[in-house]
Amino acid sequence: MSILGIIVFCLIKIVIVLTVMLLTVSYLVYFERRISAWAQNRLGPNRVGWQGVLQPFADVFKLLLKEDIVPEAANKPLHTLAPIVALFVAFTTYAVIPFGPEVNIFGYNIPLVVADVNIGILYVLSLTSLGVYAITFAGWSS
Repeated sequence: MSILGIIVFCLIKIVIVLTVMLLTVSYLVYFERRISAWAQNRLGPNRVGWQGVLQPFADVFKLLLKEDIVPEAANKPLHTLAPIVALFVAFTTYAVIPFGPEVNIFGYNIPLVVADVNIGILYVLSLTSLGVYAITFAGWSS
């Protein structure tokens, strides 16, 4: 397989992992809201789509259109870097998690892991320890 083919398969695997992860988290939040509304005897997320199923997409749309308010005396690069570091650390830890055995697609054996490294557990531990810097940057920027 050529380098271009390897890059394309890696990008496809990255897109699949990110899509599954983001959809899973958004619908877990949806179910948490529904259960909380039921437990508190109030209306839950039922305003968008059938029974509120499109509520996670409305939440993402609202989040993308929100204004980023930066305090006047804040360090703007650190204020911007904090959520980027948090998301980077959270997303890249999934790169070494194998999701299944190798599959054969069009005559190529494709491993169901984005990055097959020998130090996977060390990689996950080191990246999760870097997540503290996102909180530190957020507090330090103000």
